[in-house]
Formats: sequence, structure tokens, C-alpha cells
Amino acid sequence: MLLSEIWCYPVKSCAGIPLERAKVGPRGIHLDRHWMLINQDGRFVSQRQLPRMALIRPRFVEEGLRLEAPGISALEIGEDAHCGRTVSVQVWRDRCAAMEVGDAANAWFSSLLGETVRLVFLPAGERRTVDQDCASATDEVGFADGFPFLLIGRASLDDLAGRMGCALDIRRFRPNLVVTGSAPYAEDTWSRVRIGGLSFRVAKPCSRCAVTTVNPDLGERDLDTLGALRTYRQRENRVYFGQNLIHDAAGELVAGDPVAPTG
Repeated sequence: MLLSEIWCYPVKSCAGIPLERAKVGPRGIHLDRHWMLINQDGRFVSQRQLPRMALIRPRFVEEGLRLEAPGISALEIGEDAHCGRTVSVQVWRDRCAAMEVGDAANAWFSSLLGETVRLVFLPAGERRTVDQDCASATDEVGFADGFPFLLIGRASLDDLAGRMGCALDIRRFRPNLVVTGSAPYAEDTWSRVRIGGLSFRVAKPCSRCAVTTVNPDLGERDLDTLGALRTYRQRENRVYFGQNLIHDAAGELVAGDPVAPTG
């Protein structure tokens, strides 16, 4: 088994960036979900409410991050650029402090999405801990829903596509790590896995939502992936696809790294 794809999502719920190699720090892949959009109440917004977020495509530049989207000039922001305003933000049940990037970024995103939103980032001094039912007190995460990594086996995606009778883009499911060479849903049986030089704990299955129904190239819903998954991947009124992982230490991942379950 091999690590075939690595994905980083600098802005939560915007498009991802495929990487050949990735630095892994305390929160996961460097700058993964480092930024996030919030509404007037400080609560995160995502493709669940605003499917057009899929059309916002980031890429790393020397100064930080460049964001491009149809019909609007590009926006560039520094990795830790901020206007000095601290804001309390909410990601599901978690509350933490974030820094607001500034008025120009807020206006850019609000104009594009047709909603008043603000762009924030998680500063280095702020810790957001992972769900303590599945993690240790030292485990932390950026603005991802709950865990530093999401892993999906390519064979699992192919199996779902076969059941639906159509091609499926892995981007709908927003993994950080894609594995080839495993049997469909083999990842369901793992409790620990080693990828290259890094070891991971498999925390829990990933509960899926309406984001999987969004076409990443159109920014609109077009497939009932949830309905298809519900026929064979549902339990206790939740639909599961992929596994959430927590890394044991910092290091580096490289596309092509060997993958081996260790528990």
C-alpha cells in the first residue's frame, strides 16, 4: 500500500492544494485549515451553507497565500497577516480565539459569496485540542472539523463510484491522505497505521455531510452521494466514509510513502 495523494486545505471548506510532500507539525499538515471564514456570530461557515466556497482556489506563494475565484481579482494574504482584532470563534461545539485578517479580505470573500463573512486564522499561541473522547490532552488541531487528518482508501471511493454508476472525484470527500493498494474499506479495520516515517492513531470513522454532494468544479450540489452511502454505510443515523487520524509526532509525508497498518 502506498500514500498516493496528499491534500492541504489552507482555508476551511475552500478548495484544496495537492502536495508532493508535506511538513507535519502539532496541528497536522502545515497550514491545513489555518484560515477560516466566520459569520457575524463568530461561527464557521462552510460549503454546507455556501457551496460556492468550492470555487475559491488557494495556492501557496512566497508571501503566504494567493486566492483565486471566478469573476474577481485574486487576493493575497500573508501567513500571519492580521489587523490586530481578536475574535472568539466557534467550530461545532468548540470555542477558541482567532485573529481577524482584515477588512480587505473580509470584503473580498463577502463580495464573492454574497454573505457577510470574516476571514480569521488560528495564531501560534492558541491551542485547539482534539476531542478528548478520542485523543490525549496534548493532541491539537487547526480549524478542521475535529481531527488533524482524514484518510480515504482509493478502493473505497472506487467501490462507491461503482455502486452509483458514475465517476467520483476524490475532492468531494476532502481527504488529507489517499491510500492505494488496499481493499475497499480496509481502513475501517485499522487502529494504528504507519505512513512513511510517521505513525498515526485511527481515532474514529468520519461522519459525512452535504459537502460530499457539491461538485468541486461548479460550486453547486449535483450528486446524492449521501443517499448512496446511506444504503450501506449508515449506522445510528450517521453516514461514515473515511477515517480520522491523529499523528504521534511531527515530521514529513511524501507522496509514494509506504503505508502499513500496525494495529
